[in-house]
Amino acid sequence: MGAKDIIDIEIFKVVNRAISESDDLEIMATHLSQLLTGALEIKGSSIFVLNPETNELEILASFGLSMSYLNKGPLLARKSLARTMQGETIVINNIESAQELQYPEEAKKEGIASVVSIPIRFYAKVIGEMRLYHFRPWDLSQRDLDSLRLLAENIGLAMMYMRLLNALQTIRQTVGDIHSVWLDPIKG
Repeated sequence: MGAKDIIDIEIFKVVNRAISESDDLEIMATHLSQLLTGALEIKGSSIFVLNPETNELEILASFGLSMSYLNKGPLLARKSLARTMQGETIVINNIESAQELQYPEEAKKEGIASVVSIPIRFYAKVIGEMRLYHFRPWDLSQRDLDSLRLLAENIGLAMMYMRLLNALQTIRQTVGDIHSVWLDPIKG
């Protein structure tokens, strides 16, 4: 018997609304982590961005995981489910037999039994990861995996859109500051 689909159109609508109605990347990612954890009835979720200088995955948002687990050490892109950074979705149904985890003992102590890691892309470049953690072994349906991949693509678009929006706002403010100095020179 195959895995049962759990992501329906209502979940997808709520999650996409959280993406489209936000203008703050961290708030959007936090809402997504909370929504995914609740809707999928899992232990927790995290959204990571890749720091290209250190090649580490940095937490943008997380929900359902303890601070000790989140602060267990740096997540190295080449060691922690490394194939995700190459564009693969990784499903570890049961971490007891997993070789890909960078911190397997910490995951066990946290009560994590399975992990799904999905690349977040912008164009063809992987810019981060979305990870879902379950407290029991988990077998996702192909349809749910496809839905999560599509969601991760939307997150990638939203991340780049918000970065561009922030850059434009900074430029606008800088131009406004320069303009006001030229129009209202300092009187001495």
